[in-house]
Amino acid sequence: MPPISSPSATVVIYSGGMDSFTVLHRALRAGLEVHALSFDYGQRHARELEVAACVCAALGVPHQVVDIRAIHGLIDNSALTDASRDMPEGDYGEENLTATVVPNRNMILLSLAIAKAVNVGAGRVDYGAHGGDHVLYPDCRPEFVEAMGAVAGIANFAPVEIHAPFLRSSKAEILADGLAMGLDYAETWTCYRGEALACGRCGSCRERLAAFAANGVSDPLAYAADAPRPDLAGGGV
Repeated sequence: MPPISSPSATVVIYSGGMDSFTVLHRALRAGLEVHALSFDYGQRHARELEVAACVCAALGVPHQVVDIRAIHGLIDNSALTDASRDMPEGDYGEENLTATVVPNRNMILLSLAIAKAVNVGAGRVDYGAHGGDHVLYPDCRPEFVEAMGAVAGIANFAPVEIHAPFLRSSKAEILADGLAMGLDYAETWTCYRGEALACGRCGSCRERLAAFAANGVSDPLAYAADAPRPDLAGGGV
């Protein structure tokens, strides 16, 4: 008899960043049995994995970190996976955002997460693709998510739903949702540099800071002394 998936269980692709942190808590608040899944693919900001492990330990959520560094040579054409490249600074735009695209990343991670879901009998996979990524991250577009969802429905005997609750939301809207839940975003990591303190200059930091500014609150994360800080009144960084 084909395996039966449970609609009450989900595999959350959990990087340790703001978006997946919020997705994780949404699944928990919904009363789902959550299996958190993180990936070490040779990213420069591997500190996010330490943050993810700490959060899951505190919450008592089963957490698996999958070491896929063996494929690093297949996906190293990116500033996120090649430490010899300069990390772009400034607000996200075509040039600096394109430099941080990891080839086929979300298809790889979703494929593995779907396998995990089938293996543990979970009915869906949650991940944090959001509206701000649509323009230049092809694997965060609604068309991609819908196509992967169609594949996940037929790739195994037990269909798996791809759930991206923030697919059409901005970073600021994701943060607002988390703040409404009382989440502490000091328990997340965003900076692409992965150093002791967040740089405040890479596109990821600046998008995060702008989201906090748009919500009229200060980011609780520690930043380097020379990091540009947002204007809470104006919402700029």
